[in-house]
Amino acid sequence: MNLNTKAVHTGERKQAGKYIPVTTPIYTAASYVYRDMDTLDRVFAREVEGPSYIRYNNPTTDALQEVLTALESGAGTLVCGSGMMALNMAIQAALVDRRRSIVAAKALYGATIHLVVKILEPSGINVRFADFNNLDEVKAAVDEEKPACLLVETISNPLLRVAAIDSLAEIANAADAALIVDNTFATPAVCRPLELGAAMVVHSLTKYLSGHGDMMGGAIISNAAYVDILHATARAIGPNLGPFESFLALRGIKTFPLRMERQCSNANAVASWLASHPCVDRVYFPGDPNHPDFPVSTRLFPANAFGAVVSFELKNVAGREGVFAFMNALKMIVPATSVGDVHTMVLYPAISSHRDLSPKHRERLGIRDNLVRLSVGIEEVDDITADLDQAFYRTTPV
Repeated sequence: MNLNTKAVHTGERKQAGKYIPVTTPIYTAASYVYRDMDTLDRVFAREVEGPSYIRYNNPTTDALQEVLTALESGAGTLVCGSGMMALNMAIQAALVDRRRSIVAAKALYGATIHLVVKILEPSGINVRFADFNNLDEVKAAVDEEKPACLLVETISNPLLRVAAIDSLAEIANAADAALIVDNTFATPAVCRPLELGAAMVVHSLTKYLSGHGDMMGGAIISNAAYVDILHATARAIGPNLGPFESFLALRGIKTFPLRMERQCSNANAVASWLASHPCVDRVYFPGDPNHPDFPVSTRLFPANAFGAVVSFELKNVAGREGVFAFMNALKMIVPATSVGDVHTMVLYPAISSHRDLSPKHRERLGIRDNLVRLSVGIEEVDDITADLDQAFYRTTPV
């Protein structure tokens, strides 16, 4: 089935007693009974399908996991209470029976850097950073560290670097390491890393997949090697996503391919418009032929689908005061800390996504104090550019 069809139908219309609901209901029961104890025993043993206890499984959540598995071409999915929990669970699964070592991309979400440096490294896990757009550097780091896993984002936050996932998978698999890919910015509409050789894909369900800014959740979709490890760990730790949140994510996913198609199209137009604007110093967008990873993007992504995030630097603006003035001048675009909602959002990485990093660290990563990140929504593109334009001319010196 096509991605659009999978998003609409997968996981739905399961048998429930004497009738079949058209869409999966919200199942709130904490535990389930069966007509005889032998059946319950077999359910607990996972010999037959069925819910038993809410920390183990839930029909609403199971439906969500089924559609995510289909969208990412995986062998199984575990959903969690947040994207960061999902990332942590994926790393822990990769570390089982392997050396406690990670090779991570330098270009990562600020909270991910905080997780590996401030939480995992002090617990005895060795962390080494490398430029994942330099395959020779990655290979050298893997040869020296012999890590349990490699960690990268398909499209990095916020400078939108694009990694050669297929080549990284070859390096990881040759070293018996798991390639973990945060695919939140790309989504399965743009890239499916498991098809390129990755071991696990992580999503913040809060973003494009649910798409409406009304729930928080995370997901790990894995190949066959990690399905049982992830679910056994989850049974012990209990990182569960609740049935209400699972329902909201399921509902959002039905329109996700349509939204993403529109958002990618809008982002292409907004990026081109920004590139010629006199108030903009530099634009970061994978679909720009001047982007350093444009050849990788055009090779791995569908035509004209480069994600829906555009970052740019304001001209003649040195820091937060000027950026704040620009953001305050916006009338339609929402200054909010997320991506992937149906409405366009703007964020200042220095105070939000990468706030925990020191100014020098941000500078080394190329995240300057005049950088703004735009998550392009589904509005009419002329309305988006008009709002940006009036804010530029009201606040940004030309």
